[in-house]
Amino acid sequence: MPRITALPTEALPSQTAKGQPRPAERFALLVADSLIDGLGLFAAEPIPARSKIGELRGESISLREARQRAKGRARIHIVAVSDSRAIDATDSAGLLRYVNHGCAPNALLKISQGRVEFYSIRAIEVGEEISCHYGETHHGGQLICRCGAANCAGTL
Repeated sequence: MPRITALPTEALPSQTAKGQPRPAERFALLVADSLIDGLGLFAAEPIPARSKIGELRGESISLREARQRAKGRARIHIVAVSDSRAIDATDSAGLLRYVNHGCAPNALLKISQGRVEFYSIRAIEVGEEISCHYGETHHGGQLICRCGAANCAGTL
């Protein structure tokens, strides 16, 4: 699993003031260059196994609009949440849009009541890149997977 060795101080804090809405991210995370693809999301503090890492937030759009927006994009930050709706996190300030695909992931993407949630499958160490198996994608098997896992499927 890709790691970074130096953690910038811009990592998000895991604590919020009492009574304040919880941020989309539940742990300190940071975005950095990824060995998998472009930018990736890394743990800036230990994340215990089976913990909610956070939610992908963005614009709620129709699946038809999602398909239109995905055409021709090299990087897609869109997740279908039902048979008719999707979340487009392309313009979101949330960090979870930087979770890269991995064929041997350390996180799970779960759709729950129209929300896109990420959970750790196992303990994730500081500096470790967070990845999840995307499942079916708009790439239709045409995008080369570069996760580097021993069980890599080869394409997305």
